[in-house]
Amino acid sequence: MPKTIIITGSAGLIGAEASRYFSSDDYEVIGIDNDMRSRFFGEEASTKWAARQLEEEFPKYQHKEIDIRDQNAIDQLFAERGLDIQGVIHTAAQPSHDWAAKEPITDFSVNATGTLNLLESLRKHSPEAAFIFTSTNKVYGDRPNLLELKEEDTRFELYREDGSLDPGIDEGMSVDQTKHSLFGVSKLSADLLVQEYGRYFGLNTVCFRGGCLTGGGHSGTELHGFLSYLMKCAMTGNEYRIFGYQGKQVRDNIHSSDLVRAFGAFMEKPKCGAVYNIGGGRRSNCSMREAIRACELRTGKQMKTVYLDENRIGDHIWYISNLARFRRDYPEWEVTVLIDEIFDTVYQGLENRLRKVSEMDLRQGK
Repeated sequence: MPKTIIITGSAGLIGAEASRYFSSDDYEVIGIDNDMRSRFFGEEASTKWAARQLEEEFPKYQHKEIDIRDQNAIDQLFAERGLDIQGVIHTAAQPSHDWAAKEPITDFSVNATGTLNLLESLRKHSPEAAFIFTSTNKVYGDRPNLLELKEEDTRFELYREDGSLDPGIDEGMSVDQTKHSLFGVSKLSADLLVQEYGRYFGLNTVCFRGGCLTGGGHSGTELHGFLSYLMKCAMTGNEYRIFGYQGKQVRDNIHSSDLVRAFGAFMEKPKCGAVYNIGGGRRSNCSMREAIRACELRTGKQMKTVYLDENRIGDHIWYISNLARFRRDYPEWEVTVLIDEIFDTVYQGLENRLRKVSEMDLRQGK
């Protein structure tokens, strides 16, 4: 059998980017995705279009509609491929802290139990493979909100004592005694499992604690996919709701292609139980106000926004990832797609999809 990589959530933003990246290499890619995103956020968030595209474009891509909560189906797949599995890239998740509060058991079963199923099958059948987990900065809960931030015209900002910009939040921030949201708890549970299977069983595992992950292939909705949904509202004229902090909350943004290259770097030189904060860092970040302005510049239209005083539970006021640890271990990697280019790719990706939808409606006489 050929060398195999298993990618969960393979039709989502990061999973599809990883599927394209590795299908173009020397690997056969088995993608696992049952389009639960459409259940979480509605048909507008469905990723079926991406799954079809992968099957059409890449002969080495094989799609399987398996639910990662189905332990028997997962174990059977790993048993069939065994030692041919070189890596597992686990991106499947319930990704919204708002949605998690609606169905906590579903959220935990997908994010935590699903991860445990994958790890146990890996340990039994493919112990030499690398296991890459897309964790989240939400594992730190709202502790980043205790930082001494300075409010400026368009954003909050964090400075060192000498007046220089702070490089961002590193992996030493505590995850204890803080409000995480139920989503943060389920992802932290999975994060700890991934670490423990590395440290206890000696498996090659890594947690990438991501900031905002974005790109042209994102099926964004209000509950998940910040830049994609914001740009979609700017293009369609739909109202966008700003939740608290005067719209000055800051996020770093990393393009899916840069994140997947980080996955590739880890697979070439894996470690046991590694943890890295990953994002756009100081090179690629924006506030909500700055993001709205960037969308308006690209669409040539003023956005319809409404401001709500109450912020989302557990939401961060300011989050920029300190990338020093990953850059130290993998010095050949760096952020290459900066924030302006990210806005361009998001705009272009949405424009292409909206045009295809219009063309299909015309063919169907709608």
